[in-house]
Amino acid sequence: MAEENISFEELKLSRQFLNAIDDLGYTAPTPIQKKAIPIALAGHDLLGIAQTGTGKTAAFVLPILMKLKYAQGDHVRALILAPTRELVMQIEGNARELARYTDLRIVSLYGGLGPKQQIEAVEKGVDIIVSTPQRFLDIYLKGIIHTKLIKTMVLDEADKMMDMGFMPQIKNVLEVVPRKRQNMLFSATMHDKVILLTEDFLEFPEKIEIAPQATVIDTIEQRLYEVPNFKTKINLLEHFLKSEELQRVIVFTKTRTNADNVSKFIERRQLGPVRVIHANKGQNSRINAMSEFKEGDVRVLVSTDVTARGMDISMVSHVINFDVPLIDEDYVHRIGRTGRANNAGIAITFANELEMFSVAKIEALIQNTITRHNMPSEVLVEKTPFVEGQEMLRAIDDLKKKDDPEFKGAFHEKKKKFSTKSSKSSSSRTKGKGQRKGKRK
Repeated sequence: MAEENISFEELKLSRQFLNAIDDLGYTAPTPIQKKAIPIALAGHDLLGIAQTGTGKTAAFVLPILMKLKYAQGDHVRALILAPTRELVMQIEGNARELARYTDLRIVSLYGGLGPKQQIEAVEKGVDIIVSTPQRFLDIYLKGIIHTKLIKTMVLDEADKMMDMGFMPQIKNVLEVVPRKRQNMLFSATMHDKVILLTEDFLEFPEKIEIAPQATVIDTIEQRLYEVPNFKTKINLLEHFLKSEELQRVIVFTKTRTNADNVSKFIERRQLGPVRVIHANKGQNSRINAMSEFKEGDVRVLVSTDVTARGMDISMVSHVINFDVPLIDEDYVHRIGRTGRANNAGIAITFANELEMFSVAKIEALIQNTITRHNMPSEVLVEKTPFVEGQEMLRAIDDLKKKDDPEFKGAFHEKKKKFSTKSSKSSSSRTKGKGQRKGKRK
């Protein structure tokens, strides 16, 4: 039987899970689900390399649900770790939907609010914990979580965990869970730190790679505009948001300040409705903003990279990278918020002179060239303010110095040029004085 024709029934899932899948409207398993579910059900350790939006959450949640079957005892039997609270909440939501015809108890643990309610939920009895690494350790150290029954452990978005510096916390978690267990690790990329983690975490794993590392799904059209400064980016953003073609839009910025400023501009120009989410926003504010955006009550969601991997929202027509991400791999995760579930999507990136250095690295990472587009004639190109221009030049110097230790920097070259000019001018003046004195003699 051809693999592409495998149905959920042929993956040997129980009827209660097949009913839940039908309720969710899934017609056929995705490539990673076809490959991962049989391996996970067989009890093997699994290494999954898959881009965002490929259905990998169900690929590890369904085997866990199948193995646990029903609520049993008081203590956790499966642990799923993810890097951000948004992703934890997304995984918990998906797990609850797939487990709706069972009595399995699923609890999510994450920071940003007090642990009291989460502790109470664990104490009532739990089968599956979905958590960020630090919050899991915090509650474990209070003596609330008993780990001896954990038989399955998943690390999701492992590359993001490494980028966020979670290796020490993960090593601490590995010290307190049983050594004999099934492990699954999922990542979009396999950089050096992830490879080290797999060596510590996985034992003779089966490897699944659905697409080349850090590739972008082909339903996303990518566009790049070279934009000189912040004000011109604002003008270009306004130009796009005036178009009815952009129905549900996520705008990504690299800082919380930019996110706030962009959202205020959109609100002031009545280009929304708009909501903003970043690390400084309270948990309830972030949940409400995400909910309103999912339901279609909000047209534009402005966000930092805190949510790039934690949003599972269908029918996002456009992603706009107002700023190029600080971490190259996050480009793939940002634009993966559109073009989900085989729907078409458009990803638009604004890049200034400094950010074009990152664009080159992103293109090398995704092994593709992002199509350049000319600035629309009706968009006003602003003059770059002096301070913004100087900051860009210094940052460009720093990047060039990293690539070439001999490079002294544009500022150094200008200074040297100025010094040479001054020296020549001084020499000329001295010579002139001597000539004049000679004439008087």
